[in-house]
Amino acid sequence: MPTRRQLLLGLPTLAAPRLAGAAGAAGVLRPRFGYGLADDSNQGRAARLFAEEVMRRTDGRIMVEVIGNAIFGTDAKLQAAAAEGKIEFSVTSTATLVEWIPEFSLLDAPFLFSNPAEADAVLDGPVGDQLRAKLRPRGLVGLVYWENGFRNLTTSVRPVRRLEDFQGLRIRVMQNPVALETFERLGTQARPLAFDKLYDALRDKEFDAQENPLANILQSRLYEVQKYLTLTRHVYSAWIVIASARWWDALPPADQKAIMEAAVVSRDFERADTRMRSAQALKDLKAAGLEINELSFSEANRISNRLNRVYAHIGPRVGLPLLVQTQAQLAEMRERHR
Repeated sequence: MPTRRQLLLGLPTLAAPRLAGAAGAAGVLRPRFGYGLADDSNQGRAARLFAEEVMRRTDGRIMVEVIGNAIFGTDAKLQAAAAEGKIEFSVTSTATLVEWIPEFSLLDAPFLFSNPAEADAVLDGPVGDQLRAKLRPRGLVGLVYWENGFRNLTTSVRPVRRLEDFQGLRIRVMQNPVALETFERLGTQARPLAFDKLYDALRDKEFDAQENPLANILQSRLYEVQKYLTLTRHVYSAWIVIASARWWDALPPADQKAIMEAAVVSRDFERADTRMRSAQALKDLKAAGLEINELSFSEANRISNRLNRVYAHIGPRVGLPLLVQTQAQLAEMRERHR
């Protein structure tokens, strides 16, 4: 018999559940978990596992309804809805939180993490805790970090193999000041656009290029409107699971503990799922016809050096103590693994 994890990894697309209120019959709570991607995405699989774990750990007193496909809108709208208590849970990009909480700019720093283990250690440790604490004044409770993945570049007009190949590219980026500055410093014409409009914009030649984790590129079929993929791994993209503070604070401590435990289970599952599927996505994108390029060591260094000034602007947003703490933790990890 397949395990529950295997079943979840292969779940078919589900119809969105009915939009019930936060409370149900016989005292059962029915909080809603909104997310932006499709039901059969890594977000959808992990959200369903979270709901299952919450139900199990609360003996069915809390039945989370998972509602994907951006029914509640973009990440920014999901964050606002949770803060206002209109929905109880969501998962959103940390990059879209920076307008509310500038300290999250730390996670947008180019080439900050070398590998997923470094990201896990920082996000699950004191640095990640300090960032989560910044959500409270905004009416949100940060639960755990999920992984979107390392972001890579696709283009339709030419392959990018050298620093000079970025010059003049019209590239879609997230609505995020660090992302905009990063690509402007590489010589591109960077402009933000909501992810759900990206495919059409690339098809209609509004942009030459975009950057996203491999699984997102595959899931959204961007290979149909792009020709080249460069494995830049220029920034690690994290998601954060958040709860409405108004709803959370009304729960008894035992239920808060159960939900947090369920969130940790979903985090570990989601990261493993994302990493497995990212490796497969690269093979699938190559099979779909994308020309795959990997930067040489010297070119990656040239690009990284060009972006050093971005850190000068991140510092005031993040605060020097948090930036220094992060860099010290990473330096210690890298020294241990030399």
